[in-house]
Amino acid sequence: MTDFYKPNLNTDKNDPFARDGDGKLVRRNYWLDLGDKSLAMTMNNGLGAHIPNEQKRLHLIDIGREHLVDDICIQEILPPES
Repeated sequence: MTDFYKPNLNTDKNDPFARDGDGKLVRRNYWLDLGDKSLAMTMNNGLGAHIPNEQKRLHLIDIGREHLVDDICIQEILPPES
């Protein structure tokens, strides 16, 4: 099974990242109703800010927004150590 982000449902039963026993998003329409800009803001500055890039990437693919991976899963490039 794919390693999607698993929220703590004890603290928020309506978490938009919640999945059922088969791994399908419970609140899929929440994500599908967001425009690309709103989705990017949500994933970078809101609900998804704390989620690792790999899990964000899997989530975006699952909701059919893989074209946003490069905008949302930004890799930080560090300068070489001297």
